[in-house]
Amino acid sequence: MDKGRAAMDKPRITIFDTTLRDGEQSPGCSMHVDEKLRLARQLEQLGVDIMEAGFPIASDGDFCAVQQVAREVRGTRVAALARCNRPDITRAWQALEGAAQPRIHTFLATSDIHLQYKLKISREQALDQAVEAVAYAHSLCDDVEFSPEDATRSDLDYLCRVLEAVIEAGATTVNIPDTVGYTLPAEFAQLITKIRECVRGIERATISVHCHNDLGLAVANSLAAIDAGARQVECTINGIGERAGNAALEELAMIVRLRPDRMAYEIGIRNEQLWPTSQMLSQMISFGPQPNKAIVGCNAFAHAAGIHQHGMLSNPLCYEIMTPESVGAPGTRIVLGKHSGRHALGKRCEELGFSLSRAELNEVYQRFTELADRKKNIFDQDLLALMPQRNRTQSPEAGSTVGSPAFGD
Repeated sequence: MDKGRAAMDKPRITIFDTTLRDGEQSPGCSMHVDEKLRLARQLEQLGVDIMEAGFPIASDGDFCAVQQVAREVRGTRVAALARCNRPDITRAWQALEGAAQPRIHTFLATSDIHLQYKLKISREQALDQAVEAVAYAHSLCDDVEFSPEDATRSDLDYLCRVLEAVIEAGATTVNIPDTVGYTLPAEFAQLITKIRECVRGIERATISVHCHNDLGLAVANSLAAIDAGARQVECTINGIGERAGNAALEELAMIVRLRPDRMAYEIGIRNEQLWPTSQMLSQMISFGPQPNKAIVGCNAFAHAAGIHQHGMLSNPLCYEIMTPESVGAPGTRIVLGKHSGRHALGKRCEELGFSLSRAELNEVYQRFTELADRKKNIFDQDLLALMPQRNRTQSPEAGSTVGSPAFGD
């Protein structure tokens, strides 16, 4: 079979980005209308299939943001969130009316703890409310998603009843949220399998998953669900979202791209736009990803240990399973510090315009390690001061940034 045919035969995973809705619910992540619109255009450039633009009933500002995104984004499906009641759904539809490809996403909790303490309704009341809401949404829009909030802590038989009923009422996507990030991957895969086996009419709907990261398992649970038959994944840029956040879009995308041997699926993400999208989001909100964040953290392509630096200078494949360029990142950084070795130090000295003999390099390295034990960051001017006397009259190569940490750190 040729490669083109093989690619066509791979199941396609729909990427549903909720950075503009669930992501924005993170403390410090609120965005005004212009910022939402700018990020929405970038998400379209990134290649997400669906973007959830907001929760229109929440505020006039959120309504306007969803309305603007719906009017201006034409190549990506635009969704709006609504609780299972007519005012919410009406407001969502009013915001979405100008969309080329609108989706109403409605939700209602199904776990007993939420029904008893938050909603204060019975299981039967919740079932009736979900069906009525989905039917109303379907009368307005052909594309309706339903989420049973806290699905992973819901009674399985009851959850299946609700899913059957909302599909019959017109839901085209049923989303299974691990709302509090409680489930383990094997459990979540088993739940998706049970839903596929037990819910009548499930073949008429796409199974989606929405995983939170309270135990650090959002991406792992999403991958387990895909292998069990889910075909839509809800995620966010940089993994932002309520509490510990959501499944990180950039991690999911690169896992699928880098491990086709185990994850034989197609996605539409343009991976070279991952870093620029992450950077844009970080500029808009009050924080960026942690330095050691996979794919988009500032240390994701930085190397500080001497053994790693030697390997990188010999062949980057020794320690980088993807290139920085493949995700749109600026490049690899060799960071000089107390753990660095002679190879990295010698390389930086060459780049600064110094030609050192082996004996001179050993001498400089000795002084360098003594300094690195006292300083967290080694700058290029520090290296200049360490040079042998005969080399100190040499000028660094044009273009080197003497005032910045060595090797770009």
